[in-house]
Amino acid sequence: MDGAQSGDNEEYGPFGRPLFNDPKAKALSRVGTIDVGSNSVRLVVFDGAARSPAYFYNEKIMAGLGADMRETGRLSVEGRARALSALKRFALLCKGMNVSPMTAVATAAVRDAEDGPEFCEEVARETGINLWVASGTEEARLSAQGVFLGWPEAQGLMCDIGGSSMELAEVGDGVVGKRVTSELGPLKLMGMKGGHKARKAVIDATITDLRDDMPRDYKTIYLVGGSWRALARLDMERRGYPLKVLHEYRMTSKSVLQTVKWIRGKSVDELRAITGNSEARMRLVPIAAQVLKSLIQRFKPEALATSSYGIREGLLYEQMPFELKRRDPLIEACRWDEAKNARIPGFGRQLHKFLAPIFGKVPHERARLIRAACLLHDVSWRAHPDYRAEVCFDNATRANLGGLDHAGRIFLGVALLHRYKNSRDGTRFDDLFGLLPPKDLKRAEILGKAMRFGAMFSVERPELMGELKWQPKKRVLTFELHPETKGLFGEVAQARLNSLAASLEADIVVK
Repeated sequence: MDGAQSGDNEEYGPFGRPLFNDPKAKALSRVGTIDVGSNSVRLVVFDGAARSPAYFYNEKIMAGLGADMRETGRLSVEGRARALSALKRFALLCKGMNVSPMTAVATAAVRDAEDGPEFCEEVARETGINLWVASGTEEARLSAQGVFLGWPEAQGLMCDIGGSSMELAEVGDGVVGKRVTSELGPLKLMGMKGGHKARKAVIDATITDLRDDMPRDYKTIYLVGGSWRALARLDMERRGYPLKVLHEYRMTSKSVLQTVKWIRGKSVDELRAITGNSEARMRLVPIAAQVLKSLIQRFKPEALATSSYGIREGLLYEQMPFELKRRDPLIEACRWDEAKNARIPGFGRQLHKFLAPIFGKVPHERARLIRAACLLHDVSWRAHPDYRAEVCFDNATRANLGGLDHAGRIFLGVALLHRYKNSRDGTRFDDLFGLLPPKDLKRAEILGKAMRFGAMFSVERPELMGELKWQPKKRVLTFELHPETKGLFGEVAQARLNSLAASLEADIVVK
């Protein structure tokens, strides 16, 4: 994907031509989406680097539209009133933020309710919002597109659980494949007669049918939906996992089954105290856990990946031109950040070229992390100098970035920390460093120190930066100065070169 999307032209090299200022991309700089679900009603306004969504505004109401569906076949009276009130507010907010375009989609509760069409008419009359009622398979497609927004190379099965339904969709090679829908939403399952035993029988039978419809082997299941995210947070807490970022959090089937068992011994109040989620969300989690246990037992995935992106992000992805969809969300977001916040926008590309000889040919995943680090190397310069290194680490590990797994976050964070600080000693991140293998920690340190040295030569013409040469077998690092810029190589630059060489366990030659 990388070579195709970068356009490897002479001017931009592996970075490709910037797209965020392209008119088609700028048209997506303030996009609003409203998701009217069975449990929640949410407004999200995206802004900035469209390929990696920045959340300009995000508000959710736990309306519970589908709370009475099993008993009455109609939308909850209280939920309907709360949803309408929220939509009135959202319409005014969108007007005030000059949001265009704005898309509103309703899912299972409105789709299945006897009074769903009446509710849509009322919403249009009272707010001016035209709700698009998505079918189950369309809901699956949009949620799967949300997965592609964060994981362009996703391969496996997307599983989206809402309040009143659960959808599955095959994802791979940038294409959404077969899609199926079911009524396995915890809000709908909650009201079943017969309690736990009857509910388990329905869940197991339904998932058996779903497995027959989706017979392929899926190594990874991408989990979309609030109940899955709450369950993933509980898995983090049970394991004592230190990085509290849900997107790209990966679990094994064994770990999830242990968490499901652990949840059964907790009350809703105890679960709320652990996660901070609302009571309306947490009372659904034990039922969602039942569904996930059955899903794992029948589909037998190697890994389950938590996605913070879903139907709303899928609606944004739907509006992207093809060229933008093919871009790397991490690199696009980093380029946007550099353009907005760096002291010398564009220098990241020069810095990358300068230090590339140290790394030579590396795997694709590490290559893109090196590029991302170079783009971000100076975007946090406004932070207080005493805390700049820690701010860089926090920004990288906790930023809302797509296309970046947890190991990648730590790698990027450590590299940017060393951009401003030689040592990791005395920081508050020791538990997070442990998520990265020692060899990768060392590689990130070398990258950070290379950027720290290269930043001393931020000249207008790249060729004046001088040239680094690395002979790994001989352990010799050579720095050839350019005659016009020899004066830049002072005491501080020498000290930074010494630190880089120490991390490489190299001798230094300066010419």
